[in-house]
Amino acid sequence: MALFRYKAVTSAGEIVEGQYDVVSESEAISKIQDAGNIPLEVFAADGATGGGGLAALFKREAMSQTQVLQFTQQLATLLGAGQPLDRALQILLELPESEKARRIVERIRDHVRSGAPLSEALEAEPGVFTRLYVNMVRAGEVGGSLDSTLTRLADYLERAKSLKESVVNALIYPAILVVMVFAALFVLLTVVVPQFLPMFRDMNVELPLITKVTLFVGTLLQDWWWAMILAVVFGVAAVRKRLADPEKKLAWDTRLLGMRVVGPLVAKLETARLARTLGTLLKNGVPLLTALSIARNVLGNSALAESVDKATEDVKTGGGLAHSLGQSKRFPKLATQMISVGEESGELDTMMMKIADTFDVEAKNTVDRMLAALVPVLTVAMTGMVAVIMMAILLPILSLSSSIQ
Repeated sequence: MALFRYKAVTSAGEIVEGQYDVVSESEAISKIQDAGNIPLEVFAADGATGGGGLAALFKREAMSQTQVLQFTQQLATLLGAGQPLDRALQILLELPESEKARRIVERIRDHVRSGAPLSEALEAEPGVFTRLYVNMVRAGEVGGSLDSTLTRLADYLERAKSLKESVVNALIYPAILVVMVFAALFVLLTVVVPQFLPMFRDMNVELPLITKVTLFVGTLLQDWWWAMILAVVFGVAAVRKRLADPEKKLAWDTRLLGMRVVGPLVAKLETARLARTLGTLLKNGVPLLTALSIARNVLGNSALAESVDKATEDVKTGGGLAHSLGQSKRFPKLATQMISVGEESGELDTMMMKIADTFDVEAKNTVDRMLAALVPVLTVAMTGMVAVIMMAILLPILSLSSSIQ
């Protein structure tokens, strides 16, 4: 027996937490479902199943995001073509190139053939299919529209993956440029500049301040580069540990949203993610309160997640979602106005998808503008720093030449 903690959503949309002393995670999930709740998160209290430290860092997922997307698209296509579920899974069993992915599909097929619903089979694969994924499939099963549910789910996964990839691809060139800038400066300061130090000592002239500072930095980097790397590593670890505290993370995320350039970008990215998740869930027939409780878990910014929690409480008492989100002043005004229109027209699900499309484009355009400005700024900064180093080397030489004349 092991102790498993859990978070779940009740039929009223409330998030509840608790624990079960059971044999396995699947048994804990069954108990949660038997109580009429939707499981959001189940984990061993001792952390035995989740892994930690280096083990968690190097743990490889059994199915990648791309493989999950392909599985969803292919299954939706086969079901839409009239194939029975177990037959469709049997066909998909031959498609994955990864042996681990093939074994996962095989276990899902065996679960379905034993009489279990697809949602239960997916839920038995922890770490592969998210709670959002499982809950949408469960809603599709209840509504008798599993093929269309999987189609919407595949579209959701594809758009989320596309947004993430567009941001990552846009950052590749600036990242390479930053690395090259620091590498060039490191070589200049640790290899080139120290070679002039013996010559400056033999000149017996007073060195300019800029030269002294440059020589000091070069010597420091040359002798203590390893200590600086350790300091950076420990600094990152300390920040991560500090942000593990929910209160400190909330304070940091709130401050992040208030930053002039980064804040609006984070708000747009998170709004697009939340809106697409909510829209997909609502289109699938999931009640608004349950959808809000599930969708808030896709947010990476805890301040925005807190605003969604407060909005959920307001909606329970009869308040409007747009008004509640607008009171936090953390979400873009355009988003709350569009939500208000969706509530008034009774088409909140459709409006959520439009909000997601709008802010996907807004976020991409913001990233493109930031990167367009970043490249010339980095180039100018690199040129300026190289000019300072060259000036530090040349000034003592020019000073000596003038004194000789």
